[in-house]
Amino acid sequence: MEPGRIVKLAYNRAFGFILVGSHAHLFFHRSAVEGDDFDALREGQTVECEERWDSNHRRFYAAQVRLVPTPSVAARPKGTGG
Repeated sequence: MEPGRIVKLAYNRAFGFILVGSHAHLFFHRSAVEGDDFDALREGQTVECEERWDSNHRRFYAAQVRLVPTPSVAARPKGTGG
């Protein structure tokens, strides 16, 4: 699984594009999204995906797209100073 960032979503057409590293944008269909609803995704979110080759269209595409949870900021313990 490689990390990437959603750069374009076409909700009405049920697909989007993910930028993985310095590669070209990878196409993904809503059916490739695992664990989340496609309509809840937003551009700029970080995802993980598997890069696969489509021999019919002669290009790579993203499969098994999963949203990467944003790390939560742990609360700092309060100081005991006086």
